[in-house]
Amino acid sequence: MNIDQPRNRDDCVALLDALESGRIRAAEPDGAGGWRVNRQVKEGILQVFRLGVNTDLCDGVFPYRDRDLLFPRNVCPPGVRVVPGGTSIRRGAHVAPDVVIMPPAYVNVGAYVDAGSMIDSHALVGSCAQVGRGVHVSAAAQIGGVLEPVGALPVIIEDGAFIGGNCGVYEGVRVGAGAVLAAGVVLASSTPVYDLVNERQVEPVGGILTIPPGAVVVSGTRPASGTFAAQRGLSVSAAIIVKYRDARTDVRTALEESLRMPATSREPMG
Repeated sequence: MNIDQPRNRDDCVALLDALESGRIRAAEPDGAGGWRVNRQVKEGILQVFRLGVNTDLCDGVFPYRDRDLLFPRNVCPPGVRVVPGGTSIRRGAHVAPDVVIMPPAYVNVGAYVDAGSMIDSHALVGSCAQVGRGVHVSAAAQIGGVLEPVGALPVIIEDGAFIGGNCGVYEGVRVGAGAVLAAGVVLASSTPVYDLVNERQVEPVGGILTIPPGAVVVSGTRPASGTFAAQRGLSVSAAIIVKYRDARTDVRTALEESLRMPATSREPMG
């Protein structure tokens, strides 16, 4: 859905209201298995920053200074459970019914969190990040936001994915439906990802690193290149797909099996 560039503060409020309702999104499925960026929406959000005015505010406990058009929502979205303890949902973020947000967490402008998802304590959903239905974002996980450049696809977490504690999912990453990231996995578009099941390296396409649907990903390492590194046994971080979930494999089972899997295994564990 396209939207005209906001020309004044009233237009900015209308844009933020449309984002919050889910009528427009910073990115959306393209109907062919991919995603498309809505540049005009992201440009509109930038215009909100330009037309906003730095203003002091106190909610009775914490003082703020922010653009006045982007102060945190003072009413919980309908059907959403926000547990007390310091969570903020910024103006312009869509949070669908049956989402649970544990404290403290932060959902930034332009983000989209679909129905039935869990945003756990100390988690971040960054600006324009797209989080699907039934996603679990565990404690201290960081879902990076991509507002600029306006043509860049924001971070995408598709339906049913599980993002483990202390994970970081940053610019240029799409996590496929039902995928599982074990605790501590960090992904950016440049992160080497090795698929032990299919004996291949997962390469970015068009600058986007896509974790395949149902993949179970753990943190790993690979040898650093060069004689100096080899002499000292140095390695650099990598992500490793150790198995794929199937209809019989819930998240807990997938994680437990991945931890038991020998490092040399090449076979899926079903």
